[in-house]
Amino acid sequence: MPEPSRPALDEIRLVVRDRYGAAARAVETGAATGGGCCGGVQVSPLVVTAYDPDTLRDLPQEAVLAALGCGNPTALAALKPGEIVLDLGSGGGIDVLLSARRVGPTGFAYGLDMTDEMLELAERNRQQAGIENARFLKGHIEEIPLPDASVDVIISNCVINLSGDKDRVLREAWRVLRPGGRFAVADIVVRGRLLPPVRQSLSAWSACVGGALSQEEYREKLAAAGFIDISVEATRELTLDELMGDCCGGGGADLQALTTLQAEHGTLISAFIRARKP
Repeated sequence: MPEPSRPALDEIRLVVRDRYGAAARAVETGAATGGGCCGGVQVSPLVVTAYDPDTLRDLPQEAVLAALGCGNPTALAALKPGEIVLDLGSGGGIDVLLSARRVGPTGFAYGLDMTDEMLELAERNRQQAGIENARFLKGHIEEIPLPDASVDVIISNCVINLSGDKDRVLREAWRVLRPGGRFAVADIVVRGRLLPPVRQSLSAWSACVGGALSQEEYREKLAAAGFIDISVEATRELTLDELMGDCCGGGGADLQALTTLQAEHGTLISAFIRARKP
């Protein structure tokens, strides 16, 4: 079956930037209070269950409120003192701040994001946390602004699925990793297939749904980029309504009907994806 058409890369970037810029502004104005994965402006339940509560209490509240991912890649990566870490799509900075603490003063953590509001929020969170061994960079994850073989570990939290060119993202990840470097991300994948109306929807893309790869596609793309020791571990099943409700007026009959139809063709899953550069 031919792959359904999808929005253009620039269209995807624009809607993602708008959505996450709004999320950052909501945190700044105190409008963020609790919500869904990659969803709107509220703390994701997946984030709350993924992180140690004591760890979250040690971070600025705005960093926690701006956490819109689907897992805890800092724990997945098993970071070591002295390592250099890069977070793709760092948002409000929660994983960069945690990484900086884990790698210690001899290590360093970079965060890469394309959204000005998130970068500003992340920098304020870094300053409030008193963390010196971290820096936030503006750019696209398809064009990482770091030299070849310059980082030990790449992490990401429900962001790679937002890219309209995942092959390029993974080639860039391989490029900036040192030999033996680790790739450890949390992301949304689909078991089965996405329906064309979902794949073609810009709202679905910005909700971490429209761009979701299958588990097999993720493995194939990582291998094509040069990675080895690839694994994709499903952690939780999700529904289309659960992921998209906040960006579609709270759901409604149309979304409920599409959710039911999508469930017959493919299941959405939060997953841990691991790989290594030879």
